[in-house]
Amino acid sequence: MKVIACYSIKGGVGKTATAINLAYASALDGLRTLVCDLDPQGASSFYFRVQPSKNLKADSFFTRRDRLVRNIKGTDYPGLDILPANMAYRDFDQMLASMKKSRRRLSQILQSLSDEYDLVVLDCPPNISILSENIFHASDQVVVPIVPTTLSQRTFEQLVQFYKQSRLNKKELRPFFSMVEQRKRLHKEVRGEMRARYKRFLNSEVPYSVDVENMGVTREPVLATMPRSNAAVAFSQLWQELKILRQGKSDGN
Repeated sequence: MKVIACYSIKGGVGKTATAINLAYASALDGLRTLVCDLDPQGASSFYFRVQPSKNLKADSFFTRRDRLVRNIKGTDYPGLDILPANMAYRDFDQMLASMKKSRRRLSQILQSLSDEYDLVVLDCPPNISILSENIFHASDQVVVPIVPTTLSQRTFEQLVQFYKQSRLNKKELRPFFSMVEQRKRLHKEVRGEMRARYKRFLNSEVPYSVDVENMGVTREPVLATMPRSNAAVAFSQLWQELKILRQGKSDGN
């Protein structure tokens, strides 16, 4: 089983849209896929029309596999399940701080699902915390959507610096440009600067699109509702790029 995290320190960069479209693409490819919604706001759960999990609390999330499994729900798409979020998840950091091996707890509980799933996609809250460190340790790839602006550039630099200070593997960071507007001069300049500085940028770029915004209305992946749209094509390309990298890593092992 592999784990892909959709993560950013900054909010509003298309993180959840990325998570659910990658998960949908994975299921289309025949992988048994689980979306794990770690954000207390529950955006992924909302998009998949799944009610928040009221019974799974922060303390049992990392310690009770039986309760975690009972709270996994099916979606409208074959091979694609979701572990929905609830507001109790806001206590994750407090709970983790009191546990032994607190930065490895997420990895341990997710690996207990390896017989049921081929891929877990994490939709992550926008912050740096003990939960974030758990996400980094648990993930094979950390997909980072970046809107090509100076503020997003700064937050990505903060993430890279955190990886260095924490001696994490920077090769697992998979940044890509999200919500790109080709007509904006700033977007063009920032993309050029960041691609020159960080060689591991993915080639895929997801454009700013009304179709992605409408996911909040349709409550479906844009790959399902508008598969030929520019945004859907970009998400499909993103999945193919990650899949090749993931397969290459597996072959190397």
